[in-house]
Formats: sequence, C-alpha cells, structure tokens
Amino acid sequence: MLEKMSEMIAEQLNCEAGTITMETSFKDDLGADSLDLFELVMALEDEYNVEIPAEELTELTTVGSVVDYLKNKGVEV
Repeated sequence: MLEKMSEMIAEQLNCEAGTITMETSFKDDLGADSLDLFELVMALEDEYNVEIPAEELTELTTVGSVVDYLKNKGVEV
C-alpha cells in the first residue's frame, strides 16, 4: 500500500515518491497546504472507495496515519 500511496502523493504534491516513508509528514516534510491535502483526500477516496469525513482529517498528518486509517476502514493492503 505504501508504494501505491507514495505514487499518488508524489503526483498530487509534486514530490519524489522514493522519499516518502510511513513517517513522512504532509505539512512538515512535503509542504502540503490545506488545498493540497483536500485534493489528496479526494484522490484517496476515489482510489480506495472510502469516505474520509472532514473532522477526521486533522488526525491524518503522516503517510503512516493515512495507511492505518485506511486499514481500519477495511481497505486491503
């Protein structure tokens, strides 16, 4: 899942997929702003067929937190 997600993140945020790890912070490491994160969430929702409520977005600060969130929602890895 990390590899596929890294490619999506790299495409959305114009960064290098190879530098993304589970500990990568969207804001601190990748410089993502709220619009970037919104677009990324929309892409993740489309890709994994899940809905991520706005109130839960504040918890999704790292790549690992998104992976864990998706796993908890039953998304296959």
